[in-house]
Amino acid sequence: MSAAATETIETVFRIERARLIAGLARMVRDVGLAEDLAQDAFVTAMAQWPATGVPDNPGAWLMAAAKRRAIDRLRHNRMLERKHVEIAHDLGERDNAVETIEAAMDDDIGDELLSLIFTACHPALSMEARAALTLRLIGGLTTDEIARAFLISEATIAQRIVRAKKTINNAGLTYEVPRGNELRERLASVLEVIYLIFNEGYAATAGEDLIRPALCAEGQRLGRILTGLMPEEPEAFGLLALMEIQASRFSARIASDGSLVSLTEQNRARWDQFLIRRGFAALKRAEALGGANGPYALQAALAACHARARRVEDTDWRRIAALYDALREVMPSPVVDLNRAVAHSMAFGPDTGLMLVDEIDREGVLRNYAPLPAAKGDFLFRAGRRDEARTEFERAAALTRNKRERDFLLNRAASCV
Repeated sequence: MSAAATETIETVFRIERARLIAGLARMVRDVGLAEDLAQDAFVTAMAQWPATGVPDNPGAWLMAAAKRRAIDRLRHNRMLERKHVEIAHDLGERDNAVETIEAAMDDDIGDELLSLIFTACHPALSMEARAALTLRLIGGLTTDEIARAFLISEATIAQRIVRAKKTINNAGLTYEVPRGNELRERLASVLEVIYLIFNEGYAATAGEDLIRPALCAEGQRLGRILTGLMPEEPEAFGLLALMEIQASRFSARIASDGSLVSLTEQNRARWDQFLIRRGFAALKRAEALGGANGPYALQAALAACHARARRVEDTDWRRIAALYDALREVMPSPVVDLNRAVAHSMAFGPDTGLMLVDEIDREGVLRNYAPLPAAKGDFLFRAGRRDEARTEFERAAALTRNKRERDFLLNRAASCV
């Protein structure tokens, strides 16, 4: 098999993997089995597609292959006879059996991926385990990507995922769609998962590309579905507002050569005004529902400050600094502290930023986090301390796993002459 064919099949599978697992989990009520079935379909594609070519609808082909394998397993285990005898007496026609099973398993949410996120966010799992498991299942992120999103080791994330699956199996939990109050009880972790999926797309932790638009689009799609499902939840609208406004910058964020364009240098005329309007509308709804001080609504308000500034000189940095002060109270984290330091440096001068970032640096939590020395380098550069700035940019470049970001940081280091 040629390398190009292998790459094509792997790309298709990565795109379709989450939907495959979601649809199969809905059918077999076992996420581990769903993952196995999806992998079986991938192996089948690797064997057949090089000879037959990639189908016109590869996702449908993979799902059909996986479902046929599922029917075989269900038949073998006599699950159909026990659970679906009233709808599938005769499995002679496999396709008809699959359609009947799917029709009998409709749920209140109506979207398989969102359903799987809610069911994976079971109270029996810790918040950290829920997020790690759903990012793996839904976002298709590797354990390394998830680890960097959480700023912890890959081994820890791998253990969380394994333990989460064991907890589900040992407790006899099934992937049932929650109802009523259970939906709201799981909302916080569902929002976190969608947010992390979008973030990995917005700033890819590794690889050749700075952004992964498919992940961002998936996060936005799930956010829109969630607000439709839960129209009285302000933080759902806050998260949607944040994603829509952030996504509006995509076309201006990457230069023609694929390099990063910083926020202050972007051509704001290229920002997507339709997405900005959608984001403003969602933020307005969040505030109307009394959620102005929720963590996602505050982050959306921060993004809105930039979206309202037609020129970088018009940016209200004092307002942004105040919003970060408020965000720090409701969502304390080292990353929020770092972003707050950036905002304060822009509002009150680079020396203020340096004082704040030195405090964060001393704590050591972000020791291997590239944005910290990158921010410090920027503060030093603006303070006229070019040699020190170069050292920090080089330090940041050595820490990042993303090639485009590394190039950007090395260019900044080279400019410190």
